[in-house]
Amino acid sequence: MIVRELLLRTPAATRALGKKLGAILQPGDFVALTGELGAGKTLFVKAVAEGAGAEAASSPSFALVNRYRGPVLLQHLDLYRVSGPGELFSLGFDDLLAEPAATLCEWADRAPGALPADRLEIAFEHAGARSRKVRLHATGSRAEKLLAAIASL
Repeated sequence: MIVRELLLRTPAATRALGKKLGAILQPGDFVALTGELGAGKTLFVKAVAEGAGAEAASSPSFALVNRYRGPVLLQHLDLYRVSGPGELFSLGFDDLLAEPAATLCEWADRAPGALPADRLEIAFEHAGARSRKVRLHATGSRAEKLLAAIASL
């Protein structure tokens, strides 16, 4: 288990981290994003999509799932409105995890016990008007590789 903390002083630093991650994502990668409203999760996802060479990302708050085509298919899940395991099942969460895509999951803390064992967790926290503190936690070997590749920002 590897844990790193970074201070991102500007939205541009948040975007740079996202683009760096997007450039190395592969099908099967799972990134669990947490943090309160306005903490930078969607800004980060948009940058990941850009770094991956995918279509422009948008917030899926009402769609729950958006897919972005590119060299690697990206799935962008937003579990903000999900209230429990029954809704995850209705969403087809397990089927989504089986897709040959990299998955970015906002509000991943709403799916305890359902997340893949090997995942990169990124928790966003306000650290000022424009700054964010991010805590990166790798829970498996692939996530450790992702973390090592991006944490040198």
